[in-house]
Amino acid sequence: MSLPDALTNLAIRLTSRAAVSWSPLPLRLIVGYGFMAHGFAKFSRGPESFATVLDTLGVPLPLLLSWATTLVELAGGAAVIAGAFIPLVAPPMAIVLLTALVTVHYRYGFFSVKFAGVTADGIKFGTVGYEIILLYLAGLAALAIGGAGRLSVDAWLRKTWLSQRYRALEPPKAAAPVTRMPPRGG
Repeated sequence: MSLPDALTNLAIRLTSRAAVSWSPLPLRLIVGYGFMAHGFAKFSRGPESFATVLDTLGVPLPLLLSWATTLVELAGGAAVIAGAFIPLVAPPMAIVLLTALVTVHYRYGFFSVKFAGVTADGIKFGTVGYEIILLYLAGLAALAIGGAGRLSVDAWLRKTWLSQRYRALEPPKAAAPVTRMPPRGG
């Protein structure tokens, strides 16, 4: 088999329905892990510490919103990893991202990695832009629109619910016919 034929066959296999149904898994794992890592960092330092940051940025109700952000990141990240209820958890997660974009990252430009210089201590990087925020938003949107994929709680629930739904729609089994005895005598 020639190399172009082999590459064509590989492309066909990778884009088959079965392969595509697994494609959300790596996206779910990295997006969910990223959210959980940020939520855990906030939780381990204490949401009060993050509330101070929010207060400095002029965000209203900083303590309440620091707890809300921490919980959204932890619970939302876990739900994304599990592939559970993504259309429901994606909007609050997107709100957290958009808030971070507007209040912190936008002023630093697009790039997330900015080379600042080399010192005796090593390489120094500058401020973090909004590139990563957009990647997380795109990942959430892709999962919310395209679904969590085959290996997910959502797929299991859909399969379970549909099988129960179809069982409920099946016509009832016909009862055994009742045979009447002819009248006696006569």
